[in-house]
Amino acid sequence: MFAITATSLHPDAPLEGLTLGERPDPTPKEGWVVIDVKAASLNHHDIFTLRGVGMDAKRLPMVIGCDAAGVTADGREVVVHSIISAPDAEEKFGNELYDPKMSMLSEMYDGTFATKLAVPERNLIDKPKSLSFEEASCLGVAYLTAYRALFTQAGLKAGQTVLVQGAGGGVSTAAVLLGKAAGLKVWVTSRSEKRREQAKGLGADQAFETNAKLPERVDAVLESVGEATWSHSLKALKPGGIVVCVGSTSGPNPPSDLQRVFIRQIRIQGSMMGTKKEMIALLELLDRTKVKPLIDRTLPLERGREAFEQMIAGDLFGKIVLTAS
Repeated sequence: MFAITATSLHPDAPLEGLTLGERPDPTPKEGWVVIDVKAASLNHHDIFTLRGVGMDAKRLPMVIGCDAAGVTADGREVVVHSIISAPDAEEKFGNELYDPKMSMLSEMYDGTFATKLAVPERNLIDKPKSLSFEEASCLGVAYLTAYRALFTQAGLKAGQTVLVQGAGGGVSTAAVLLGKAAGLKVWVTSRSEKRREQAKGLGADQAFETNAKLPERVDAVLESVGEATWSHSLKALKPGGIVVCVGSTSGPNPPSDLQRVFIRQIRIQGSMMGTKKEMIALLELLDRTKVKPLIDRTLPLERGREAFEQMIAGDLFGKIVLTAS
């Protein structure tokens, strides 16, 4: 099979460890199946892997990639849920995300940037006909993270207001599309006027400069920026509101402002990825509303290095998708 593989780790020059070429076809373990990958999308997790974040050189070579959609040997069109956990994780830990040995594809097991992928059969979900393989391949990280943050962790309902910090990123873009599909009032912030206008083009109700004074307080904040916007996120909330933290791109150690937290009874919730049940609910939402994931560009798998270069350069609005011939 053709695959994109991490063969060495380079914190400051991640593409030096990127290798494209032939690899042995996967041999599935008991309970696992092999699918033909039709499309797979890039995430910043893939760059982190090449930098050595969360990856041990002893596990190399590793096929990278987390998101995919494809076809089983019997012709079933599927979307891959990329969380690998114990078969009894839901019963034992509450859900698969709380399994202490939980991992994502490309961390302990080969990932999705290949023409063939081995995955537990329980991780396959039927692809809605309303989504192409390219669109379905965008969902497993950014869109699932946004879905869990908005609807499971924050528990938002139609008519409530969410502030999305840092418009333009994968999770932020997903939050705008999913929030509007579910009837939320969605506000965004960005330092970039271009990003603010793009977010409004996706349906955001209002867009503000980073840390700008808001016309009123909100029910929830989706926080992926961290230090640069944390204080603003706390000030933006109604009493009893919630900050759902899904990232920290500007730094992980913001001022805590604990007095504001306890006086206003603010909730702070971490969140990452989502369960298989949430993935199914995400697919049902998209199928019902006909909302499509935003794709910036599509390239063949053989041009994977070019795709990684484009992601590192950062001039994107939406996902990069790799397609397998």
